[in-house]
Amino acid sequence: MKIASWNVNSIKARLPLLLDWLAARAPDIVCLQELKCVAEAFPAEAIAEAGYTAAVLGQKTYNGVAILSRLPMDVTERGLPGLSGEGADEARYIEVLAEAGGGLGVVRVGSIYLPNGNPAPGPKYDKKRAFFAALTAHARTLLAREEVLVLAGDYNVIPHPRDVHDPAAWAEDALFLPESRAAFAGLVNLGFTDAIRACHAGGGLYTFWDYQAGAWPKNRGIRIDHLLLSPRAADRLTGAGIDRERRALEKASDHVPVWCTLGP
Repeated sequence: MKIASWNVNSIKARLPLLLDWLAARAPDIVCLQELKCVAEAFPAEAIAEAGYTAAVLGQKTYNGVAILSRLPMDVTERGLPGLSGEGADEARYIEVLAEAGGGLGVVRVGSIYLPNGNPAPGPKYDKKRAFFAALTAHARTLLAREEVLVLAGDYNVIPHPRDVHDPAAWAEDALFLPESRAAFAGLVNLGFTDAIRACHAGGGLYTFWDYQAGAWPKNRGIRIDHLLLSPRAADRLTGAGIDRERRALEKASDHVPVWCTLGP
């Protein structure tokens, strides 16, 4: 079973690239972020023709998350439980239960688009901190169920210096502040496994290259898209990767897909 995540940075702009990637890679479940459209404008018909059903939490112009599945699924959450205050109504979290069958049984998957947080300090960073707190509390509840669980998406956090081309250049950015990294580490330390790092230990593994200043041709990237696996999911991990080549395509998103495979 292959589970993937991709911040498409506008589903309308990236639909041809998404459909091409679905045909080439054939993931079973895909978490999408930054749809930038309301649910009614989501291209469900084209996605269905590709063999997927879609669970969508949309928002006009900004944010928006979805989960595509070739398996039967039911939506369990539209929005992050426990989140209140500024930003609580933003479309940043959706969760489903999918019938994987075989030795996997039921798989719970969450698609996450965590706030960027810049500039920090300030209200936008406060919103990031509040989201992390609610996500950590919800994740703790989910882990207690001892399910095959994958929380996938754009976390807007660079976990370690090896996950950024130039740590000094990002030292004051909300994505790399010590508090952001500690919040991510605290989430992982609840009992999750970072799928990419479980399979690949080296540096230079990036999932995002800015559109500005020649970041892609200069390989000035960062790793902010993550797949976090519960213990039962991690026990079944057979592989993980980053589809880096997708960044080189015409009209590409500034993010690329990340994926993992789970065995029975």
